[in-house]
Amino acid sequence: MQKCSMLKFGIQNGLNVARAGLSEDQIITACMLADKIGYDSIWYMDHSNVPQWPKAIVNDPWVMLSAIGAITQNVELGTCVTDAIRRHPSNIALSSITLDRISKGRGILGIGAGEAQNLKEFNIPFEKPVSKWEEQLQVIKLLYDSSPDNVVNFDGKFYKLGNACLQAKSIRKPHPPIYMAAGGKRTLTMVGKYGDGWLPIGYTPELFEDHKTVIEQSMHDNGKDNNDDFQYALDIDVYFSDDAETSWARMKEAVKVSLFKPEILRVHNIKGIEGFDFKKYFTEYSMSNQEWIVKMREAATTIPDSVARSSTAVGTPDDIIPVFERFIKAGVNHFVIRFWGSNYFGSIDKFASTVIPYFKNRK
Repeated sequence: MQKCSMLKFGIQNGLNVARAGLSEDQIITACMLADKIGYDSIWYMDHSNVPQWPKAIVNDPWVMLSAIGAITQNVELGTCVTDAIRRHPSNIALSSITLDRISKGRGILGIGAGEAQNLKEFNIPFEKPVSKWEEQLQVIKLLYDSSPDNVVNFDGKFYKLGNACLQAKSIRKPHPPIYMAAGGKRTLTMVGKYGDGWLPIGYTPELFEDHKTVIEQSMHDNGKDNNDDFQYALDIDVYFSDDAETSWARMKEAVKVSLFKPEILRVHNIKGIEGFDFKKYFTEYSMSNQEWIVKMREAATTIPDSVARSSTAVGTPDDIIPVFERFIKAGVNHFVIRFWGSNYFGSIDKFASTVIPYFKNRK
């Protein structure tokens, strides 16, 4: 097991916060609390909407993180994750630099290839997303190093720069850390090449171990063997409950849906559903498409309870700690936590007073 002193714990303002219907003031207050009681990072999702919860408030992550940066002192601040397809790389680069400057060196760029959920209803094409994302990363890194005295050029298939530059430098050097959301062979290889961190969601410890080896091989291939600062992060769900079994019974269907993907089936030797088209699902699925939601729920029932439960922390602190221990053994060194349940503030406080000390006080 890695040294516990290296572990980081952050909170994610994502679907959990949207479902709870929290206002901007409530979210900012929760972030102030997390900053004061020992969390290491705060994250904000990048969604256009969540139509399954029509009363939810869905804000822009970069604007919200800037507001959170102004009222916090210690925590790192990142997008979890920003959508590469909807934004030009110059916009992403400048937003992340600006966040880093406003927060005095605490900014993180969390970035992924995008998903149909945020694109389909807005008629934004979801074509060649991985190739487009790779070019984005190349452009962003070029722009991080640019200045009026160092203009940059890029001639790609999707993006082109001609004597371009930004006129702001990040406080973090050489640039804000880039955490990449990836789960396919090609994108995992890209993490090892371009990333400073990996931030997946919907993982079991076994899948995390499996994919971590792909990233490590890519890091080796790209001359980054001694990158001790690399962050193997994980977006993980936590649900405090005095009755773990009852709570798990209520939530297990949703957990299985979040896990249902080819890589989980492969690693755990689960037989796939005949006729279920994963590629079509990932390129056409959106939360407003009830047909796909029904198909997904039916297919996900094939995941055994034991596999699904290993991905999620449910119950008392004593129930939750072993789940984190298993992920630490798998290689996680930065947990990004989505707290579920009615008492968001209480969960943030309870985790900080019970679970975090268990790990950080160990030698």
